[in-house]
Amino acid sequence: MHIGIAGAGLLGRLLAFELARTGHSVEVFDPAPGPQAPAAGSYAAGWTAAGMLSPTAELESADEQVFALGLRSMDLWPAIVAALDQPVELHRRGSLLLAHRGDEGAAHRVVDLLQHKAPAGHAPQRLDAPALRDLEPEVHGVAHAWLLPHEGQIHTVQAMQALAHAAASAGARFHWNSAVQRLQAGEIHLTQDVKKYDCVFDVRGTGARPENSAPRKDEGFTPEVRGVRGEIIWLHAPGVALQRPVRLLHPRHRVYLVPREGDHIVVGASEIESEDRSPISLRSTVELLAAAHSIIPELSEARIVHTETNLRPALPDNLPRVEQGPRLVRINGLFRHGWLIAPALVEQTLQHLT
Repeated sequence: MHIGIAGAGLLGRLLAFELARTGHSVEVFDPAPGPQAPAAGSYAAGWTAAGMLSPTAELESADEQVFALGLRSMDLWPAIVAALDQPVELHRRGSLLLAHRGDEGAAHRVVDLLQHKAPAGHAPQRLDAPALRDLEPEVHGVAHAWLLPHEGQIHTVQAMQALAHAAASAGARFHWNSAVQRLQAGEIHLTQDVKKYDCVFDVRGTGARPENSAPRKDEGFTPEVRGVRGEIIWLHAPGVALQRPVRLLHPRHRVYLVPREGDHIVVGASEIESEDRSPISLRSTVELLAAAHSIIPELSEARIVHTETNLRPALPDNLPRVEQGPRLVRINGLFRHGWLIAPALVEQTLQHLT
């Protein structure tokens, strides 16, 4: 089949990779200047993510559908990474939930919810101080800890780069600096051209929302898409040996720390209801880094090497949606679950492609 894909974020790259390596003719259109993350401006939300693969932890705000998609994606990621021609850091060592003394109420509300919603074997496991020390010797000062044993992480920047390279190597053609104006069955409308295909995929995220114009009838659910601000801070912390993602449960916000190769640790906030793309604020920086330092004191000598903000695409229910019609498929609303559920969503979608 001759396939057109609007959007070269995580979903677009996964689709291009899977379709091209199974023999389809694939073209991908994206306004970005190239396959690397742009230095400024709007770009795919997949770049600005810590890459936590946390199906159980996400049950705090998601439903069983996201949990099931997450479990399936956890099984799919190793095979995907193994098929790429560039290295991608991928681990499945579990993750930790942590809470300070005095924050027991907020922490237990989350843990009780997860224990109620998670199936047997996936519920949080309480850790005493010696057990926590055995798993993460660098973590200090927390009074409560739980292990989520079936969780992991992926290096998102490496994966975005490797997926684009592998898709291109398999024959997919990427058209950069190509903004899609609108879509309809079997057609991608560019500024000065209309491309025709056997099937078209719309995976533009927040870019699928009509700008400064009334929504067209063929726009589907895209007018409902909103952006949810995410912020991350990259720290260079030589000598700080964190083995797995950790989340600090706090009454006002969730803070996570995710280790990456090269002595880096990514610190971030789960979500902020704002469509502001400006640089990270002083308040967020102070709160995130103070929380990180409170659980890993050795971070006091870490260096801030990079900060980033972006907008995650979300629908009103914060759940993903796939709409499959004749010669046109729309996938959107991955919210903060993109890296967790994207492989399973692509698998399900392609199973129905005929």
